[in-house]
Amino acid sequence: MDVGTIDILEESERLERKRSGRAGGGTGSRGGGGNDPGGNDGSGSDQPKKEQSQEPAAFKPGISRIFTGFLLLVVLMTFGGLMAAYIVIATNNVAEWNPFDLPIQVWISTAIIIVSSLTYHFAQSAIFREDEVASRKWLVVTTVFGAAFISSQLLAWLALTSRGLYIRGNPYAGFYYILTAVHAVHVLGGITALGAILLKVWYGVRGAEALQRSKTLAQVVGWYWHFMGALWIVLFVLLGFWK
Repeated sequence: MDVGTIDILEESERLERKRSGRAGGGTGSRGGGGNDPGGNDGSGSDQPKKEQSQEPAAFKPGISRIFTGFLLLVVLMTFGGLMAAYIVIATNNVAEWNPFDLPIQVWISTAIIIVSSLTYHFAQSAIFREDEVASRKWLVVTTVFGAAFISSQLLAWLALTSRGLYIRGNPYAGFYYILTAVHAVHVLGGITALGAILLKVWYGVRGAEALQRSKTLAQVVGWYWHFMGALWIVLFVLLGFWK
């Protein structure tokens, strides 16, 4: 074979090997990217995912106390405005102002709400010393007294309407119905809160946080209940003796 022919064959073999090397390297690079077990596919799967435990927020008694204090301030402002209007009209000696004697049911209501404050004090003390039997007993008694107070108010309104005393034509009667009705609505709210405490105590309170919740609830409801009792005494004095 000629030397030139051998040179041509050798050159052809070198070119063929180069082409084969490029093809093999390209395939390896393409395949290596997909099959690399350590490769990052962009989804962040190579980073360990740490599960963050989401614990429930701890109970904060201060929030309940602040909310109750704000609520009592709103109630005080509401009744303060109504009582201020009552005093202004009562002192103007308008011809339509025609006071009347309060029915006996109003006196009974006053006695009931005073006694209910005492029974709630006993219930709260029992809750604080974790005496479930005593707390259940006194909470039931207080709830019954609250219902008796509302019943006596209804009987007082019936007694007045049977005497022909209505809101129309007599500002004193109008103020009596409005003040006592608004107060009764707030007492109903207090009875609902008493029922919530009674349910908690009735089925038992277990755990430090649950005990703290019950004691805080008993405290703030006590503020509300005693406030309603004191407010009723003010209304009783105003309607009964400032005419």
